[in-house]
Amino acid sequence: MTAQLSLHAVTKTFGDVRAVDKVSLEVQQGEFLTLLGPSGSGKTTTLNMIAGFEIPTSGQILLKDRDITSVAPNNRGIGMVFQNYALFPHMTVFDNIAFPLKMRKVPRREIRDRTGQALDLVELPGFERRYPNQLSGGQQQRIALARALVFRPDILLMDEPLGALDKKLRDHMKLEIKHLQESLNITVIYVTHDQEEALTMSDRIAIMNNGRIVQLESPIELYEAPASLFVADFIGESNFLEGKVVEVREDKACVEAREGLRVWVERLPNLDPGEDATVAVRPEKIQLFPDGSRFPEEMVNSFPGRIEEVIYVGEANVYRVALQPDVVLKIKVQSAGSTERYRKGDKVVVGWQVPHGLPLK
Repeated sequence: MTAQLSLHAVTKTFGDVRAVDKVSLEVQQGEFLTLLGPSGSGKTTTLNMIAGFEIPTSGQILLKDRDITSVAPNNRGIGMVFQNYALFPHMTVFDNIAFPLKMRKVPRREIRDRTGQALDLVELPGFERRYPNQLSGGQQQRIALARALVFRPDILLMDEPLGALDKKLRDHMKLEIKHLQESLNITVIYVTHDQEEALTMSDRIAIMNNGRIVQLESPIELYEAPASLFVADFIGESNFLEGKVVEVREDKACVEAREGLRVWVERLPNLDPGEDATVAVRPEKIQLFPDGSRFPEEMVNSFPGRIEEVIYVGEANVYRVALQPDVVLKIKVQSAGSTERYRKGDKVVVGWQVPHGLPLK
């Protein structure tokens, strides 16, 4: 299958700073791809090169079979939604949405019809005569989306479009955008530093760091099988136990943490005795039991501890459990699935199954 958009070794430097470093990427028609990473990772610069606002220092960008590396933004057929929406304050909603059509010299009647269709699409019919300052943040976001879609772009680029909204509206709008993208079968490339947005909306996520894509997978693959410590730390939360591989068996290996804890993990090809390894365990993968409990036979990783802190977050209780003075694990227990309520100071036993400890380097 020919990719709709391809980046080949795209690099961008600003003076001595290499903002994007040989990024290669293929995006398929109808895919929702998110560029996710910390500030300064190169995700927005990559998006700006796709949009045409920045020209790569080297490399090539293809839209289908067309080289658009140096093509002007208005000739790329790409829509863009910015973080601040970039609506014209002196124009009505109608004129804001119609602006890209007028620039393309679309006939007046067609402009009226397509603008009305775009308003229907974002569920804001009847708002034509309002001005941006008469709209809520969520409504402004929808108008910006309608303006980006009205000229039927090949690809829609979105740069942190929900950053200015409160959490409740943000949660609502990310589902609205995803549903709209699916119904139109439009390709979306979305930039965010919010991992929850990325996991909720994306078909695939490209994790960026220091100008490079360090892992590109589906949300579930990234979360369940991070390829590095950076990805495990950036996507979701993890407990980390640093140590060395001290024993290798046919199907599992033992990592002895610096604090003397022996943790069993699934054996991977690159796990050899004497090598450094860090075991990552997600807080929700760890089970919590009263002191003295007997564990299932398959739960070979079990350790006594003491509750240091209890944090109530509504749907779950988060426990900080000290196994040793310098080893504190964070454990997340769903409120609905737990009959036990632990308090600070309680003695407990924690445990997790072998596949839930991820050995990383």
